[in-house]
Amino acid sequence: MNSRQRAYLKGLAMNLDPIMQIGKASLTDESVAAVAEAMEPRELIKISVLKNCADDPKIIANEIANLTRSEVVQVIGKKIILYKQADEPKNRKIKLPK
Repeated sequence: MNSRQRAYLKGLAMNLDPIMQIGKASLTDESVAAVAEAMEPRELIKISVLKNCADDPKIIANEIANLTRSEVVQVIGKKIILYKQADEPKNRKIKLPK
């Protein structure tokens, strides 16, 4: 992903609300499965890391990205933005600039 694509996705993510929260239990198999399931219809998601989570949000973001084969768009404070192009062509809503 190049810088133009990343900037475009950041702009789209500004209007998104977090669809998931990661709390005290940090990253679990269930939370990774929920993120993977949410990625297909949405492609771009925002995740909130709660204050009671002791782990670094950047490490959590990279771990989720590796497990779901998505890309980390941005980590700001306790917010994580992830992107993964939908597998089904009919579900693809975001067209990235070149």
